[in-house]
Amino acid sequence: MTPSFETILLDKTEGLATITLNRPQALNAYNVQMRDEMWQALEAVRDDPEVRVVILRGAGDRAFCAGADLTEFGTAPSQVVARQVRFERGVWELWLAIGKPFIAALHGYVLGSGLEMAALCDLRIAAEDAVFGLPETALGMLPAAGGTQTIPRLIGASEALGLMLTNHRIDANEALRLGLVHRVVPRDRLDGEAKALAHRLLDRPRHLLPLVKRAVRHGMELPLPQALALEERLALQAMAGA
Repeated sequence: MTPSFETILLDKTEGLATITLNRPQALNAYNVQMRDEMWQALEAVRDDPEVRVVILRGAGDRAFCAGADLTEFGTAPSQVVARQVRFERGVWELWLAIGKPFIAALHGYVLGSGLEMAALCDLRIAAEDAVFGLPETALGMLPAAGGTQTIPRLIGASEALGLMLTNHRIDANEALRLGLVHRVVPRDRLDGEAKALAHRLLDRPRHLLPLVKRAVRHGMELPLPQALALEERLALQAMAGA
């Protein structure tokens, strides 16, 4: 049974789960309730054997996610306490441990925690109206939803530091040039393109995509000889499962 939430929507159809950030009146800002519901949704897609691919998207016309809700994460007088609340659940660690491919469908504002959530996904499609940025340092904070680690791995340390230190915002075409997203499409085609990509992945052998994801993500953290040994083991496992 698909769980029911308020700040997100979770839908499952024929092997494809769609998680929709559902606070459009607040530009889908990430708050404590969304954190808790995202944790449950991630557990649900992880543990559901029918789910093989996940799309992450944002409700409304203006934003995928404009970042953390500053009324809960990071405002005085309780900034330290609020930031601690954010870390009470290891949502990002849980997310990265899931072997199923995630596709981010990005439109409008993709800022702060929104960009960091997108970076946790494996494939990213952006609408032409998407705007990307990491405003945390301008607010006296560190990008702490994984962004200081995930984004340099996507675009390199120099470009990542440029985004983080200057509060510079970039458009979808610049994000594509940097390698932050894989494709840019017209806004009215975004959801259709994300679903089409998901269905291409669903056509792959069921056992294969988690192995590819593991080879890349785990291998990047290993010295090259160990990474090559990991690749060999996983390739044999892939052939055995064919």
